[in-house]
Amino acid sequence: MTEYAWPDDPSPEQIRREWSATVSALPVGTRINGQVIVRRPFGVFIRIDDVPNAVGLADIGSMPPGASLPALGARVSGEVVWHTDHNCEVRIRLSEWFDHG
Repeated sequence: MTEYAWPDDPSPEQIRREWSATVSALPVGTRINGQVIVRRPFGVFIRIDDVPNAVGLADIGSMPPGASLPALGARVSGEVVWHTDHNCEVRIRLSEWFDHG
């Protein structure tokens, strides 16, 4: 599980404790909105709106060809495509993102 460094982010323990509720609240196919909280070469981690203990991951392979990763703090939207139980991450396919600021 990735450590997050955005104000008010849930701890890894909170994420694990709430995983069942997260999966119930965000079934595959659910449209989400959120904010990029961590940016890595392989993708971005997203704080998902209205599900405070959920963290999404959108990897670069699920983005349109030629797209660049959203910036830290960018507002994003997309769709839940998978749940990775071993690290309690909601996999997201992004459809839109807007720079913060």
